[in-house]
Amino acid sequence: MTRTRLSALAATAVLATTGGLITASPASAALTCTSPLWRAQYFGNSTFSGTPKLTACDSAISENYGYGDPAGVTLPKDNFSVRWSLTRDFGSGGPFRLSAATQDGMRVYVDGVRKIDLWKNVSTTARKTVDLTIAAGKHTIRVDYVAWTGLANAAFTYTPRTEAAVDTVKPLAPTGFTAAYNRDTAKTTLRWAANKEMDLAGYRVYRRLSATSWAKVSGTALLTTASFVDASPATGQTFLYEVRAVDKAGRESAGSPDVTATTADRTGPVPPTGLTVVSDAWWAALNWQAVADAAKYEVYASSEATGPFTLLGTTTTASYRTDAPPNAPRYYRVRGVDTLGNPGAYATVTGDGADRTPPQPPTGLDSYAVPASTSVNWTAPGGRWTEDWDNGGHYRVYRSPGKTFDPAARTEVACAEEGSNEAGNGGRCVDLDMAMNTYVTYAVTAVDPDGNESAPSAPLVVRTGDTTAPGPVTGVNVTPRADGMLVSWAPSPEDDIDEYVVWTGIRQTDDTIKWLGPDTCSEGTSNPLAILCGNLPDSERHAYAVMAKDRWGNTLHPSDPKVTVTEATELDVRPSVTVTRTWNLGTVSHNTTATRPSVDWQCTDTTRCPTVTGYRVSWWNPVTKAYEPHHDGPLPADTQTWTDTTAMKGNTYFYTLEALTADGAVIGTYPWHTIFQDRI
Repeated sequence: MTRTRLSALAATAVLATTGGLITASPASAALTCTSPLWRAQYFGNSTFSGTPKLTACDSAISENYGYGDPAGVTLPKDNFSVRWSLTRDFGSGGPFRLSAATQDGMRVYVDGVRKIDLWKNVSTTARKTVDLTIAAGKHTIRVDYVAWTGLANAAFTYTPRTEAAVDTVKPLAPTGFTAAYNRDTAKTTLRWAANKEMDLAGYRVYRRLSATSWAKVSGTALLTTASFVDASPATGQTFLYEVRAVDKAGRESAGSPDVTATTADRTGPVPPTGLTVVSDAWWAALNWQAVADAAKYEVYASSEATGPFTLLGTTTTASYRTDAPPNAPRYYRVRGVDTLGNPGAYATVTGDGADRTPPQPPTGLDSYAVPASTSVNWTAPGGRWTEDWDNGGHYRVYRSPGKTFDPAARTEVACAEEGSNEAGNGGRCVDLDMAMNTYVTYAVTAVDPDGNESAPSAPLVVRTGDTTAPGPVTGVNVTPRADGMLVSWAPSPEDDIDEYVVWTGIRQTDDTIKWLGPDTCSEGTSNPLAILCGNLPDSERHAYAVMAKDRWGNTLHPSDPKVTVTEATELDVRPSVTVTRTWNLGTVSHNTTATRPSVDWQCTDTTRCPTVTGYRVSWWNPVTKAYEPHHDGPLPADTQTWTDTTAMKGNTYFYTLEALTADGAVIGTYPWHTIFQDRI
């Protein structure tokens, strides 16, 4: 057995649900859940019969009940059922994928037609995925789930298939399209009813004059809300609008019914003030004070003070960035344009093209340390770093000792491997000169072709590798219990421990120990410094050794003389009365460890089974030293399973199953035991 790393261990609730419970109602209430919430009905049986114990609204079907029942409602721990249902508008419909994962039974219906059938009591999660096409309009989905015995979980999703090769159904055209033009702001507010398709990616808004073609005005990105504000040209003309829906396969709907907006006309804005330009090697950034009535700004440039000037572009913010020749004068002018399209007067500024701007620092540092080296990786800076990189830009990697980056103590690393075939991917540096078994801190800078160095990246603290196994684990204690041998130990004081490994062994006649390996122990969740080992407590004596393993894979072997070996003898919990197995009436199966004791059988002997009138399950009472019936009267003749609901963790139980005839005679006996472990 290998104990998981310490930093990942945490106590977790055994019975937890992940489906978002929204609202609940007493069983007698007729609860209505707003689409697309699920209406969930919880039944205290496996047949969905009678009045539900609870009706609730769920945002998703993603439940993990473990060995218990759903939270918030009193149900039996086994043999309960849940029915989820919803009705929603699927818009234009299209290809969908139904995905079910369940333990135990699940059936899924669409408009009353069964699409998924996983109706079986299982010991592991069963899964099934079904692809189908759902027609346009409203449809009802129902999910029936039954938890029979053992672990219980249920998960179901229905998701549109958005691959372009699969989804050939276009969205429906949006409806309810309206336009409202505001003469004060000279903007047109467009609104429409949201589409119902689940695979909707967004909307595009188009505008045109009556004699021109449609032009998209909502930008390159899709709109994700059912509204858009357009600053239409302030020409006094009447513009037509339509909105189209786009799905995730990239298919665009037909246009909505057209709406119109008639614009107003105004005077242009005043010239912008505070216009400045800051140059880099490959670009120039212009900034100015915003003008109150400017809807956008036009930016022009020329290599001569007297022009001619070329329009570089427009922006709706009080800044603009443009390509610019390095170390050469360039003349700029900017003017505002109001919401009606009226231009204002120009503001001017001159730039010399000298690069005085350092790049942005690299981001996203991470590392991979091994005993011989440390690899540091990072993401390239934003901005125009690609041009800087292509023209001679580079990185510098610094290292300082300890857990903080100290610029005064930093050392530039001579990287064994650096850079990347694409500047946008960032870089990599392999440090072969760092000390092992210590802490160092790295930072990376970007340097442009003109020598401007960025600020250091966020520091990265690295624990360097080593080849030394952690020291012996102390405080090893082995406690015999009725469900195995509890091995516990003290935590290692070293700071690079990744896991603990527990070995069991048997001392040989020559006084050596034959180590069996770390495969006979089982971990729990509540104590990272303990584990339960062994099978049936039957008075065997074993040796135990606990080793710490660091993140580099270094660990001692149990035969190492530095390792503490602890020997202990198991309890002997076996009954003093021997029971002979005489069952040959059919098949019998039972669990031996971990879960609540249970037994399943089938009586298939065609001669003797018809004479069986009942069954009796007895358990060994260690106080009275006798097998005693575990129930009142015989179990019915058609019984095929039995579970000891009174068993408590931390014990080993011994049972007998007997087949009885009408005169009380026993015609078949099946003995078995279960170790009901209380793992920690």
